Amino acid sequence: MTTTREASPGTRRRPPRAPGRGVPLALLAPALLGLAFLLVPLLALVVRAPWSGLPEQVTSPAVWDALRLSLVCATTATALSLLVGVPLAWLLARTDFPARGLVRALVTLPLVLPPVVGGVALLLALGRNGIVGRWLDAWFGVTLPFTTAGVVLAETFVALPFLVISVEGTLRAADPRFEEAAATLGASRFTAFRRVTLPLIAPGVAAGAVLAWARALGEFGATITFAGNFPGRTQTMPLAVYLALQNDPAAAIALSLVLLAVSVAVLAGLRDRWMRAV
Repeated sequence: MTTTREASPGTRRRPPRAPGRGVPLALLAPALLGLAFLLVPLLALVVRAPWSGLPEQVTSPAVWDALRLSLVCATTATALSLLVGVPLAWLLARTDFPARGLVRALVTLPLVLPPVVGGVALLLALGRNGIVGRWLDAWFGVTLPFTTAGVVLAETFVALPFLVISVEGTLRAADPRFEEAAATLGASRFTAFRRVTLPLIAPGVAAGAVLAWARALGEFGATITFAGNFPGRTQTMPLAVYLALQNDPAAAIALSLVLLAVSVAVLAGLRDRWMRAV
């Protein structure tokens, strides 16, 4: 007589292994090719770096000016993205209104729009002769193109969709019954959002803010088109890399290594949310 031993309550049973765990050669070869395609350029950047003169290159006044401006503008752009992006994500996730799909498509359009086209669009909208910029200039004397404020706006334009997508996804995953329970206790919708929903989605907001900050830090096309490339005023790190590549390749490599280090740090900060295997 065959008996079956039952597992004790504290024993965790492992799921059966799926058959055929080996990787077919037809998939392994292109996978390795794709991995090499992504890693070899980064490895070349590290190998060809002028390590002996790197401290001098990184600590030069021009690099520090570009780095300071990049950090200030990226942080300001992230703050603006949080200010308008979190409410926009809540609107897309929690309300039902006509043409919501169209609004979502327009919000995510900068993700696929070439940054240079975004810069041209900003010029036509906020330039001195733009449909909005002409009134800003005539009424308030405000000129945005080719200024530090123009850098912030260009970076916000390309970074905002990253924040909205991240926060909207987190809002859709959050249970709306907590907000409904707060409403039954007399809380207004804004109070329920501030006291209940916002703490629940804080990890998604933080992840979206980090992604938006990283995207703003690396922005090039919209910035050079809308704000130009003036050292100390609009020249951010990517623009400094582009300029140095024409005159001083060693400095371009050093600046690229700084941006590479920042990107790796961003990925390391997000690994617990998006890179850990379930």
